[in-house]
Amino acid sequence: MKLSELAPPAGATHRRKYLGHGRSSGHGKTSGRGQKGQRARSGHHIRPQIEGGQMPLMKRIPKRGFTHVGIKREIVNVGRLTQFAAGTVVDPAALAAAGLIPDATRAVKILGHGALTHALVVKAHQFSEGAEAQIVKAGGQVHRLPKV
Repeated sequence: MKLSELAPPAGATHRRKYLGHGRSSGHGKTSGRGQKGQRARSGHHIRPQIEGGQMPLMKRIPKRGFTHVGIKREIVNVGRLTQFAAGTVVDPAALAAAGLIPDATRAVKILGHGALTHALVVKAHQFSEGAEAQIVKAGGQVHRLPKV
């Protein structure tokens, strides 16, 4: 066998489809694209949601479940609590009065960024581990409020 005698096996290759080469080619006139319109044009794209006047499937089927929006909470870092005097009880109302949070009715979480130098009694809904450790290390107390 010579290199020039190599050929693919029978049935492995197909004849090229000649589009638009007259009616006798079998693919003349519309060249296999059907009739006129958007689908006959090059680069056409119709979104699958469009159903041509019929109510789309996504609007026909019933909706179930809900979207969980989460808890709206105010965040205060431990370093911001140094403006309160030693031994002060710091609760959401005191934080709102000091201008650290805009709304005293939301849940408050204390985070551990910054340093606390004196003892405070801090009342909040949540504490990070670092914040709780800093408050206790400074000689203060941590009180968790019930969830809002």
